[in-house]
Amino acid sequence: METIAKIRRRHEVNGERISEIARRFNLSRNTVRKYLNQSDPQRYQRRQQPKPQLGAYEDQLKTWLEQDSQRPKKQRRTARRLFEDLQGAGYTGAYDSVQRFVKRWKQGRPALTKAFVPLVFPAGDAAQFDWSHEQVELGGVVQTIKLTHFRLAHSRQPFLVAYFRESLEMVLDAHDRAFTFWGGIPQRMIYDNPRTLVDAVKVGKARRFNRQFLALANHSLPAMESEAKAGRPQ
Repeated sequence: METIAKIRRRHEVNGERISEIARRFNLSRNTVRKYLNQSDPQRYQRRQQPKPQLGAYEDQLKTWLEQDSQRPKKQRRTARRLFEDLQGAGYTGAYDSVQRFVKRWKQGRPALTKAFVPLVFPAGDAAQFDWSHEQVELGGVVQTIKLTHFRLAHSRQPFLVAYFRESLEMVLDAHDRAFTFWGGIPQRMIYDNPRTLVDAVKVGKARRFNRQFLALANHSLPAMESEAKAGRPQ
């Protein structure tokens, strides 16, 4: 590429003739003309290289990659770590072969569906619920209490109730108090799979909820519909 650049500069900038350039660079005039007429720079394309040494270990490498894909991202092995593990299994080839194989394997996998967490909520759309454990002093004695946390997603208005136990009865009572305090019921409630409300976590978004909690949700539906017409909580 450096030689081509010099040839083009001598001809187009300095005005040297093709015969002079050919003589200076010890090239044929046809070769000089080809370089002068070339509009796009030449690109180097790597040929597909054989991988006889890696071939015997491809199945093992695929198995490791599949296993790693099921682990959290921080626990997955890098191409360098996979190369070292293959060496322990007897592989004597180059690291570059492993690196290229890992890259092709990742490019060939179907793209993962991207998930997005909403940061903006319409008024009355959703509220979040969770528990926390706090230390308080009651009558001179330090005790641990269970605190229910409610927060409207739109206005961020909170509501908290303290209990001595984290039972289903307390959860239902806390919901009733929160809805009374807000003067309405949100369209959705967001939970982090509390054991008092969720009996089983299934595949994806599927859940088996506690029957008494479902009864509370069903009881709240008319209030939710009327509240949506009269004006939702913020």
